[in-house]
Amino acid sequence: MTKNLEQETINSKSNELAQKLNEITNFVTTAAEKGVSVDVVERKLWSQVLAIGHQSMGMYFDLCGDGDMGATITLPDGRVLNRLPGLHPKPYQSVFGPLVKPRVVYGTREGQKIEKVPLDERLLFPESKFSYLLQDWDQSLAVKDAYAKVDETISRILNFSQSVDSLERMNNNMAQDVGAFWDALPVPPADEEGEIMVCSADGKGVVIRGDRPKTKHNRIDPEADNKPEGKKMSLVGAVYSIDRHERTPEAIVEALFRDNPKASGEGSPPRPKPQHKHVRASLIRDAADTMQPSIEEIFGWMTQECQLRNPLKEKDTILLMDGQPSLWIAGKQYSGDENITEILDLIHAAAYVWDAAHIFHPKNSKDAETFTRERLLKLLNGQVDSVVRGLRWIGTHQNLNKKKAEKLKTVCRYFNNNAHRMRYDEYLEKGYPIASGVIEGACRYVVKDRMERTGMRWVLNGAHSMLQLRSVHASGLWDEFTPFRIAKERERLYPDADKSEKPERLIA
Repeated sequence: MTKNLEQETINSKSNELAQKLNEITNFVTTAAEKGVSVDVVERKLWSQVLAIGHQSMGMYFDLCGDGDMGATITLPDGRVLNRLPGLHPKPYQSVFGPLVKPRVVYGTREGQKIEKVPLDERLLFPESKFSYLLQDWDQSLAVKDAYAKVDETISRILNFSQSVDSLERMNNNMAQDVGAFWDALPVPPADEEGEIMVCSADGKGVVIRGDRPKTKHNRIDPEADNKPEGKKMSLVGAVYSIDRHERTPEAIVEALFRDNPKASGEGSPPRPKPQHKHVRASLIRDAADTMQPSIEEIFGWMTQECQLRNPLKEKDTILLMDGQPSLWIAGKQYSGDENITEILDLIHAAAYVWDAAHIFHPKNSKDAETFTRERLLKLLNGQVDSVVRGLRWIGTHQNLNKKKAEKLKTVCRYFNNNAHRMRYDEYLEKGYPIASGVIEGACRYVVKDRMERTGMRWVLNGAHSMLQLRSVHASGLWDEFTPFRIAKERERLYPDADKSEKPERLIA
């Protein structure tokens, strides 16, 4: 393109845009004179803004040329490529609407693989037709709502539609860089961390479409075979730091039974908040259809987080979970740290106390509540053995039927197996958290709220991709992830491009 022709193009496009802006000015002036309602003015202005944006993007593409670098080009490895006949179109779906950019491509000969597109490399086009900005908007909505709802929302705003399949593929592609993102995430500043490092993990089921037959043994959930057909367990992990918060056993019981709703008001120290709470979810399987890949991913990640955020082991580190044996085995296997304090979630322990109460007393009775209060207070004072002995003594002096006797054995076995994780008196004195509300909340928010809506059925890879992205979003890291994954895609697509240009952060 000659300089004169280029200038003519610029002038022509500038005049067209100036005319559009003049039309907006005239519209606003006329609307004000006629008293047009504000909602009508706003809608009309928005449609005109979209039109100007679309026209401006078209002008940008026109001014960028077609990327012609001559009849042949030589690659860094010495190979010579030929300019292929004709201009090849590049579809581009911007937030202002669809565009097509014709450009010159190079290869060995027509019909063979296109090996280099200079304009794509110079403008850093995304691999798909969807702009990076549109992908960001789409998927920041998709991690919270169904794909069809995302299309409906975007369509109402931008006046074009996207297929559910396109949004699913976009989600899968974006999720490919989540693992690398976690590995590259900067360590939080030390002065922003709490006094204690906390790790927690739990499983949550997701309905999988076209699931394979269930195995005889589920490594994380032995009762999975009794759950609805097609449900597979995802694994959710959480890592955060928190300041110490000393409490008494009596205060804990009061809180559990809501005896004094105002107890946390005047005169009570504020409850410390988790710092830099990161959550991550996984739903992958190996050839034997076991959860081992998810266990490796989540527990490996939690171990890495702790090592990076507490390298000198100056902070106490606790592992806070329910009583599932396979989780504790994995925690021990991947951390390899004998100094980690294992804590059984008090809420799960309390559920077993209630089970015992209902063996001897009717549900919802005052006697059952009193029974539970007394034994919870003993547990919180570190008297696990006393509680177990007392339960067995009562059981031997009552004529329990077989079902109740087995239930009592289950409760006692649970407490015996986890007694070394139930030194609640020591934990309270040290200001440790003893309830796994963070991981319970993560299972609900990351998995249940998005993955278990009415009628939802997932394919395994799609579910894992969604959980990966939803975890990033739930950790408050979406605006860090977006430029990271753009940079990663550009590295794959354009390894020879100028690395000095970085994708802009989407926040100030």
